[in-house]
Order: sequence, then structure tokens, then C-alpha cells
Amino acid sequence: MQLNNLFKRSKPAEENKEAQAQPAPEPTKSCPRCQAELTTSQLEAQHYVCSCGYHFRMPARKRLMELVDEGSFWELDSDMRGGDPIHFTNYEAKKEKLRASSGENEGVICGTASIGGQKCAIFVMEPYFMMGSMGCVVGEKVTRLFEFATHNNLPVVGYTVSGGARMQEGILSLMQMAKTSGAVKMHSDAGLLYIVVLTDPTTGGVTASYAMEADIILSEPGALIGFAGPRVIEQTIRKKLPNGFQRAEFQVEHGFVDAIVPREEQQDMLTKLLKIHAWKEVNETVTWEQQSYVASEDAELPETKPMTAYERVQASRASGRPTGADYIRTIFHDFIELHGDRRFADDSAIVAGVAWLRDMPVTVIAIEKGKDLTERFKRNFGSPMPEGYRKALRLMKQAEKFHRPVVCFVDTAGASCDMGAEERGQGQAIAENLMEMMWLKTPIVSVMVGQGGSGGALALSVANEVWMEENAWYSVISPEGCASILWKDSNKVHEACDCLHLTAADLLELGVIDMVLPEEDPKDFSPIFQSLEVQLAHKLPQLMVLSPEDVAQQRYAKFRKFGTLNGAI
Repeated sequence: MQLNNLFKRSKPAEENKEAQAQPAPEPTKSCPRCQAELTTSQLEAQHYVCSCGYHFRMPARKRLMELVDEGSFWELDSDMRGGDPIHFTNYEAKKEKLRASSGENEGVICGTASIGGQKCAIFVMEPYFMMGSMGCVVGEKVTRLFEFATHNNLPVVGYTVSGGARMQEGILSLMQMAKTSGAVKMHSDAGLLYIVVLTDPTTGGVTASYAMEADIILSEPGALIGFAGPRVIEQTIRKKLPNGFQRAEFQVEHGFVDAIVPREEQQDMLTKLLKIHAWKEVNETVTWEQQSYVASEDAELPETKPMTAYERVQASRASGRPTGADYIRTIFHDFIELHGDRRFADDSAIVAGVAWLRDMPVTVIAIEKGKDLTERFKRNFGSPMPEGYRKALRLMKQAEKFHRPVVCFVDTAGASCDMGAEERGQGQAIAENLMEMMWLKTPIVSVMVGQGGSGGALALSVANEVWMEENAWYSVISPEGCASILWKDSNKVHEACDCLHLTAADLLELGVIDMVLPEEDPKDFSPIFQSLEVQLAHKLPQLMVLSPEDVAQQRYAKFRKFGTLNGAI
């Protein structure tokens, strides 16, 4: 070694001076997905997102700086530090080291801020402090934030990242799951909004408490979300987990996450959600009766070509007829789709979310059958599964909490009747919808826009107002089913259509529906879209001036009379 050094040419003093003056190379991180090398400054400029779409973990304070309105953040409990309650080996030394490296006292930052001009309470968990694990301080700060938000009538926005409960604090860490959950429930019972954004990773005790207790659960793309971590599962079952297991996309498909939102879109999404839920507060001095809407509720139906019941059934099934998504897109604006039943899956046969009808917020639920064959297979031809009805009910209950009216668009040959639907309780799901919708304390308007097949249609039609397009049908059974069962002859379908009295005109006469929407041109539905917008904008304010109790009683009285005034008894 010494001989080699002897033969090295010494650099001139000027060269050595230049070399010393050059800045050290900027640290880089390798993208786990595409292996691209990104410098710290590149990561910051790109919101810690690689050009391939991979979302790196983001320091909590940097996330806050990018998310909230400039100068609006006011931190709460910034100096709170925890102790060593069970005297765990080297715990205090580890925390001191992490405080120095992360710049944070603990694993969560809490405070108040505004996002897009909408004021809220906010917490952001810190991935670089023990991976945001929940010890006593994290639990205490989150609990205090929800209590503060409840007292001050504020919505809460939360960002989670966590390996779970903090083992170094033993059973006291476990107790934070119950404590934070109690505070979230108190906040919810006060009628206040909670939105959470799950980031990579959100696991263990945080997943099993406040991460999954929000009104709206969003996620970043590719985030690991689960109770048990992948290693624990693999060690338990002694099998390799499939690609994508427990990732955000998996969680949307299985009904536990409302939507995946890329980082650059989150501020806009949160602004929209906060605004639509702040409507009541902003407009609390404006009564619904003061809204200036024009209606044509008593307009007479125009003269149209007479059609048989069978012809109307065929028209309801025409391939060019608008689907649920068309009604949502045409009548409402700023629609945000929310996914999942929080139990098993997201059923794409039912599209549901929040939107604006002119200047009022609504919850919109539509049965969607799809446009082409590929989409119809995906949508199960508009025959909802149990999880579809449970998703719909979840959003109806959410609408009730925020005193927001519900609009349903119904077009189904019937509920799905395959083995999976039966195994997951199709009958129970429909029954629960009927029971809960009957006494829901917010207005519901349901519109039959195509087929109204039996209990599958009724499960979204226990409404204060039921409207029906002229060529829609609504029946206890399909005409084909009736012909097959009663006459054992499929050629009797025309007769079955007449006997079932399933047309809009029949049902208006029976008092089952409240209004018929005329179809003047089967190739042009724009008049129906326009009419529906006007009618909804007129009727919903009339219903909203009723007390929540009167809304439910009116609905019960409407259905209570069926069969007693129609010659059935």
C-alpha cells in the first residue's frame, strides 16, 4: 500500500483547492418500481412522486406545506412528548435519535388549517418517527384533536401512515385504539365530517381504529393497507401472498376505500369534499323556501302514439336508452363517486356518490347496466349484488347524517340471483334497505328510468317521491317470469304485460308512483334530462323544509296505504 502511494502524482495546490470547493453530490433515492434515481430536490419538486407514478413516503411537515392554504396552519400540542411507561430497553435513546433525524417530537402533527378556503382540523402522521406507530402521545394528540374539532364544530382531515400500535409502550399503546375511536364517534355523533387519506403503509392498530372510521376514506395509489402486515400473514399461512394483496387498489375492489387519489389531486379533492359538506353551515340562514326554482309539476302529458304494455317493456330495454351514469353526468355537476360497502366488495352495478344539483348538495345513487357488452359484463347487466345494496345504504345513512337529500335512478331487471349473491345474503341486504330507507330522516326521490324488476328495484325505491319515465316498467316479477310460472308458456309474455299492470300509467292510477315523465322522442332524452333537473330542483326543497321526523313519517304513510285503498282489502 505504501509503495502504491509513493507513485501517485500529487495534485497541485490549486487543484486541491478546487476539489475541496466543489459541493458534495446531492443524496438520491432509487424508485422501487422503475429503479430511477431521484435527488432530494427532484423529489420535493415532484411532490415525492416518481415519473412512473410511485408515491414515496412524504415527511409530515412537507405534506402540510403543500396541502393547506399558505399561512393557515396553527399547530396544537406541538411540545407534547411521551415517556417510557413500561421501561422498554433503549426506548428513550431511540426516540431521542429519531427526534434529531426527523425534526419532530412525535409521530403525528395536529392543528387547524384551511384547505381551498375550507377550515378544518387536521392531523398528519410522520413516517420518519417510528413509522408513525401509535403510542400514548400519538393517541392523545389525535384524541385531543377530535375533541377540539367537536367543540369547535370543525371537520377533520387526517393522513395516516403507521406500522400499528407501538410495542415499546405495551398494553397502553393498545388502549389508544379504543380511546381514539371514542373521540371519533363523539365527533361523528355531532354530525361532523371526517375524511382520512391512507398512505403507505397504514397497518395494525391504526387501521383497526381511526384510519377506518371516517365518513370518507381515500387512499394514495399503491399504499399498503391492512391489519396484519404481509410478513405476518405469510409466516402464518406459510404461503407467498399474490401481487397487489392489501394494496390500495385491492382495498377499493374489496369495498374498504372510497377512492384512490394521486397526490397532486388531493388538495382539489379535499376542497370539493369539504365544500359540499359545509353547505348546510354556509346556508344555514337561507331556508329552502327562499330558493327560486320553477317547476312544471302539474303539466299535462302530451299526446303520444298509443303503445301496448309489451311495447313499453321492449322500449325500456332498448340499447340506446340512457344509463344511470348518463343521468348523473347530465343533471348534476362535480359528481364524486364513492366506492364500497365496507364489508366485502365494491359492486359496479351501483354507482353512488355526492354531487351538486344546481346549488344544493345531494347524494346520488344509480343502477348502471353499461353501454356495450364488455361493460355490461363488468356491471353484471345492472343486477346488483348484496354489496351494491349495502354500498347504497351506507351512502344513504351518510346523507342522513349530513341532512342531504338522496336521488336514486333505478333500472334493473332484478337483483343478482347467482350463488355468490345468495352466499353473501342477497335477501338480507334488500330487507335491510327496505327497513332503513323507510325511516331515513332525509328526503329520498327515486326515478324509474328503465326496468323496475321486483325487490331489486324496490330496494332503491322506498322513497318520499317515486317518479317514472313513460316507457319504464315496475313489477313484482318480470313479464317473462310471470308467463313461465303461471302459464308455463313463454309465448304468453304479451298477456303477462297486460295482466301485471306494470306501465307508468297503470302505476300512477294505482297510486304507486307520483309522476310520469313523458317520452316524446325515443331517440332524444334531453327533454327528460331537463325536466328531471327542474322537477328535482323544485321537489327537494319542498321536502327539505319538513322536519327529519316528518320526512320519515310522510314516507311511511305513503307506503302504509298500499293494499288498503286499491280494492285489495
